[in-house]
Amino acid sequence: MTDFNTVQLSIVTQPSRHNPVVDVAIGMLQRKDGCVLMAKRPEGKPSAGRWEFPGGKIENNESPHQALVRELHEELGIDIITAQSWMTREQPYSTLTARLHIFRVTDWHGEPHGREGQRLSWQDLNAVDVEPLLPVNHSIIEAFLSKVWTKI
Repeated sequence: MTDFNTVQLSIVTQPSRHNPVVDVAIGMLQRKDGCVLMAKRPEGKPSAGRWEFPGGKIENNESPHQALVRELHEELGIDIITAQSWMTREQPYSTLTARLHIFRVTDWHGEPHGREGQRLSWQDLNAVDVEPLLPVNHSIIEAFLSKVWTKI
């Protein structure tokens, strides 16, 4: 199985039917003011220096929600209270296809902090001012902004 954390990723326009699919849980943490948390990928990881939504690879025998809970605790030091499964999107790369299970997280215990040395930034998705973003995040942000969400 391909290790998502050690593969150098480059975007391709057509997925290969032979590339392994890696399932990933992603959390879009949203505060009451509407801002969403983004993290800068640390040095030594694929796509280092690019901004993304926190999360990580789903382990064997783990549901997307279980992976989200684990990953956000490991990466940000928080415990999720409320997470709504929102969308699944596939992103092809040259060596794998990432299947992104995306959640809107609206309540958690603890103050998010970069436990893996990553920088964090709360962003108004109508005016994101961190860059560069992982390319897939542009379409995720567009979809997030087009959805009518209930108030937090």
